[in-house]
Amino acid sequence: MNVGIISERYAVALLKYVDETGNGEEVYSQALQLEKCFASLEELRLMTDHPDGTSDRLKMRVLTTALGGEGKAAPELVRFMRLVMKNRRTKCLRLMLLIFIDRYRRSRNINVGRLVMAVPSESLKRRLTDIVHDETGGTVELETRIDPSIIGGFTFDMDWVRLDASVASQLKAVRRQFIEKNRRIV
Repeated sequence: MNVGIISERYAVALLKYVDETGNGEEVYSQALQLEKCFASLEELRLMTDHPDGTSDRLKMRVLTTALGGEGKAAPELVRFMRLVMKNRRTKCLRLMLLIFIDRYRRSRNINVGRLVMAVPSESLKRRLTDIVHDETGGTVELETRIDPSIIGGFTFDMDWVRLDASVASQLKAVRRQFIEKNRRIV
């Protein structure tokens, strides 16, 4: 059984289904929410990885609770999870969601970036978002984090691009240059 091929097919089917229903944005945000739960809760991963360990009803209740309750879960996603459980593919559910998220982003030209700043700055986030939008024509989902250890400035990562304008990296570069110069003197 090739888990990657199976997960890819299910994810593509979910993407086509949400394109037909027009509820893609809600399903996408809930898939992101479920992925965060999978990433942070080992018990949830164990429950879905072992199809015979827990009843499908309990799995469905836990997954919909992670989405805020049965009434708040997108009907397309609930129907998809029921299909996955019916076909005994729950151990592939997380990979299916990851592939769906990736495919959805590519189909909607959504770029994902990580911004680490020494201090919070809304204007910096806005400027970087505008720059990426101008360059790619797509939108940006910016994951921000505050890290005082970079002393000042920021680091920005997106796809294969990294902008490091942190004071800490500049100090490291100066230190490296100083060490190199001193090696030549001695």
